[in-house]
Amino acid sequence: MSETKKIDANSLYALLLREVENDSVQELDSKLYNNIAEFLGNLKNQDYDGVESKIKDSLVKMITDMTSLLLKIRIEKAVGSEEIDYSNLLDEERFILDSEDELRQRKETILSATLNGRLKLLETVAKNHRSRAIVVRFLKPIDQIVGTDLQTYGPFEAEDVATLPFENARALITKKVAVKISWED
Repeated sequence: MSETKKIDANSLYALLLREVENDSVQELDSKLYNNIAEFLGNLKNQDYDGVESKIKDSLVKMITDMTSLLLKIRIEKAVGSEEIDYSNLLDEERFILDSEDELRQRKETILSATLNGRLKLLETVAKNHRSRAIVVRFLKPIDQIVGTDLQTYGPFEAEDVATLPFENARALITKKVAVKISWED
């Protein structure tokens, strides 16, 4: 689908229906998710009162649900096939599937190392995982902390972003002082 088309509830429903009725991943406009994001953004920015506000909220929910279902179905089709056919997948969907590939590779590495008695590899993987850094956004102010790497970090205010050792970041996330973010966010 080379032409870029504005999205609305009816056209999104038609795309969803076509996807559900076919076993293979269907070809879609490469800008579909951008168009949906633009449509929802514009819709959410409209200021209505009373019944019109309820209609707008229902429309936002309907578009959100259809988009979620469309993405879920397309990813399940791609993952469920013997060999993933990337040809009809959109870039955003390929981004998701890249993590699926990495997950599969990591499982194979750990299983192979375990079954083949490769202790050094298992120790290295565990050590590297524990010593990696995580990017977090602070939800609350926090005083200076000493990281597991014995470096000092902070103090931080709400909305500050920092890269912290894994163990420290995990503790702050668990306490709901910070949330993990990725560069894509």
